[in-house]
Amino acid sequence: MTEIRTLTPAEVDLAIDWAATEGWNPGLHDATAFRAQDADGFLGLFEGEDLAAVIAATAYGAGFGFLGLYICRPDLRGRGYGFKLWQAALERLGPRTLGLDGVVAQQDNYARAGFALAHRNIRFGGKSAAFPKIDGIGPIDMAALPAVLGFDRRHFLFDRPLFLEKWLAPPDGAALVARAEGEVFGYGVVRRCRHGHKIGPLFAVDEATAWALYGALSGAAHAADPGSDLFLDVPEPNEAARTLAAEAGLSPVFETARMYRGDAPGLPLARIYGITSLELG
Repeated sequence: MTEIRTLTPAEVDLAIDWAATEGWNPGLHDATAFRAQDADGFLGLFEGEDLAAVIAATAYGAGFGFLGLYICRPDLRGRGYGFKLWQAALERLGPRTLGLDGVVAQQDNYARAGFALAHRNIRFGGKSAAFPKIDGIGPIDMAALPAVLGFDRRHFLFDRPLFLEKWLAPPDGAALVARAEGEVFGYGVVRRCRHGHKIGPLFAVDEATAWALYGALSGAAHAADPGSDLFLDVPEPNEAARTLAAEAGLSPVFETARMYRGDAPGLPLARIYGITSLELG
């Protein structure tokens, strides 16, 4: 007998473990921030007592939702469990515009479900070059938080304060902002993952600010774990971001397709040098 229900915190942790097995390299503490945005958005299909498939159907208010962490246990694939859970996720999010970052092998299936390709995201990874410190980059403290939340809203396009409350305080990482006279020009987060560290998001008003933030974030990762790999998920249309990643010594290792059902948000891709996550957008 199958059952679909909301995952417990421990089961969300298990879903993150499955994502690691798939090679998606999630952060060590991602689940806490993910659940802060929409604790009821993590669904699982159970066959008896066994968890067979998982999906994140995360709501951002009444207008937008994001699908991610869509995994069926390998030994139970081909039985329709994944599709049944997918339908439940779509029903939960209802008429919202929906986004997802689909793996290449599933893009045709998503298209048949009404999702249209917006652009590719390319994960760059490797040993990053070191950069000198630049003035004007510092930690995100309480005084900077309101301006950072506003800056994030202009780039993500939907409010996510509960998520950011956790995401901007990574237990193994750093959250840094570029600002002057109270105005934010960019911010970014680096966090420890199952393998190395990952930067995301990396939002900046211009290339110089993006470089300054990247240098500071990569420096924080190197200080915590010298020689570890660094990863950055770049929207392909942002040529400056692809150049930054390449000149920093990173190479393409993975790609996804950002797809939407409904009106695609007009993301300012020229200012998005790294997306936040493949799981929640």
